Amino acid sequence: MSAAIEVGFSVSDTHRVTDEMSPPHLPNKVLSTPDMVRLIEGTCLFGVQPHLAENQTTVGIHICVSHEAAVASGEDVVVAGEISEIDRRRLVFDIKVTHGDTLISKGTHQRFIVGG
Repeated sequence: MSAAIEVGFSVSDTHRVTDEMSPPHLPNKVLSTPDMVRLIEGTCLFGVQPHLAENQTTVGIHICVSHEAAVASGEDVVVAGEISEIDRRRLVFDIKVTHGDTLISKGTHQRFIVGG
């Protein structure tokens, strides 16, 4: 693990919500909770990957997030995570998902460094 990965390290990415991210049982196309979780995991995974050794990666081991507001297909969400704790190979991210000024989700996500 690189010295760059320390408490306070942050990752962020903007994602466009698509029709495919919507639950099929809803009449309106909005971001589903499982797809929001997928965006959170991907943002954290790809955010730290460049700072790991070539033979290392991370796997998600825990997620605890809210889903507080809807985001329609065609709109963007920003997924932001900041490492609040490192315990050996376990990384804990404080997570926030927003659409403009609207809080969509908050919580924590843990990833474990494997390999190497």
